[in-house]
Amino acid sequence: MDELNGRMMACQILITGLIARVANEQRDPLRFLTDFRDEIKAVVNGVNIAGMDNTERVRQVAQRTVDELFSLMKPPSKD
Repeated sequence: MDELNGRMMACQILITGLIARVANEQRDPLRFLTDFRDEIKAVVNGVNIAGMDNTERVRQVAQRTVDELFSLMKPPSKD
């Protein structure tokens, strides 16, 4: 399980770096990050989670992960 957590953390760091790099190349990086974060959260809210008893818990963990990815760049939105 530790190896899986380590790999997930490495993926999160890589994705965060890629997002930051793309945002820095935009004319309005803050707006890009806000729009991108909102799109990712909408995808998490709409994804079909099958085969689990408590899909809401999985969705909440995914939402927290999205917030963690963007927390270094901008605080999460209140919505």
